[in-house]
Amino acid sequence: MADLPPPTVPVRRPLYRNLTAQVLVAIAAGALLGALAPGAGKAMKPVGDTFVNLVKMVITPIIFLTIVLGVAGMRDMKTVGRVGGKALLYFEIVTTFAIGIGLVVANLTRPGAGIDASALAKADVSKYAAAGKEMNFVEFITHVVPSSPVGAFANGDVLQVVFFALLFGIALAGIGDVGRPLYDLLERLSQVFFRLTAMIMKVAPIGAFGAMAYTIGNFGLRALLPLGRLMLDVYLTMALFIFIVLNLIARWWGFSLLRFLAYIKDEILLVLGTSSSEAALPSLIAKLERYGCDRSVVGLVVPAGYSFNLDGTSIYLSMATLFIAQAFHVDLSLGQQLSVLAVLMVTSKGAAGVTGSGFIVLASTLSAMRVVPIEGIALVLGVDRFMSEARAITNLIGNGVATVVIAKSENAFDASAQAATEAARRAA
Repeated sequence: MADLPPPTVPVRRPLYRNLTAQVLVAIAAGALLGALAPGAGKAMKPVGDTFVNLVKMVITPIIFLTIVLGVAGMRDMKTVGRVGGKALLYFEIVTTFAIGIGLVVANLTRPGAGIDASALAKADVSKYAAAGKEMNFVEFITHVVPSSPVGAFANGDVLQVVFFALLFGIALAGIGDVGRPLYDLLERLSQVFFRLTAMIMKVAPIGAFGAMAYTIGNFGLRALLPLGRLMLDVYLTMALFIFIVLNLIARWWGFSLLRFLAYIKDEILLVLGTSSSEAALPSLIAKLERYGCDRSVVGLVVPAGYSFNLDGTSIYLSMATLFIAQAFHVDLSLGQQLSVLAVLMVTSKGAAGVTGSGFIVLASTLSAMRVVPIEGIALVLGVDRFMSEARAITNLIGNGVATVVIAKSENAFDASAQAATEAARRAA
């Protein structure tokens, strides 16, 4: 992007002006308020919701502009197809690994064994069950195509915006030089939206404070105790996936996962505070370009990854399915567990990184299997919010790694830009 040049070595800023420090303090303060004064914590919900709405306000325009400029900038549609094909193949392989790891760990640790399902607090899950029964592969495919692009933008439907933007970019590239004025206009518009995003990020600590205070105040730390084993297993599994699977992938493609995580630490903390990977989408796009990934690759891989590369969500869904089965004493055979993997490979594509969408996917998975009681999702509803942070962070990291990998595989990666950003980060 024209307004995002490779950074120079910055002047060290005071700690209180550092976004990472601000978000960390805000998260800690929010958790403390929610724990000590639950009523006040619940009252902070509008603060967190307002920040998330601010981010959602710019997400669909940024996705549209990023994809259109990336696709139209390639010119060669064979390249678009190749990059898209590589990305989808990578997503499917890595997502399968994520689901498989979740099933293996849940079988080894058996977090649902010994759980008295009748003694656990349950919540009303009728809306999730109804939505899950309606969700199937045909519905998913037909939903991808919007009846109106205006409706897709208005509803914030990421998948529909991705589809429309992809077609729009191909059409813009197809008309050649005639479309150059429009391309230049969209380029300038893109700069405006990224500047707007930078303005929104200045209030990120306030949003993280409100979201965390509400989460702790509303659900309470006591909700963690009965299902603490499941939470521990989920967090452990996602850590194993990040530091073993993604680390091996990063090493294979010649970059350090730990240095990359340090580079996107602000986005990770933002997701931790808001429980939604969408909150960090605009800044992640900008940072990946600064890191050395070609704009055209970033424009295709990152938005698509938010619908098709949900590693954290896949891990959680596989483990939650086995947890519910174990809690209800349903002994799933190897064949049935493989069917869970197959079903999740399809249904997990319907979760678009928004807080709460995983429950609809979980309901649809149990509905498709017809072996594990669908009402079992009520057992984990109370602690879902506490696990959504881990899901969203894993999704974020997975999409970042995927973008770097695809860029390197296309020789569309600037190693000098990577070196410059890492040097700037160490100096900051």
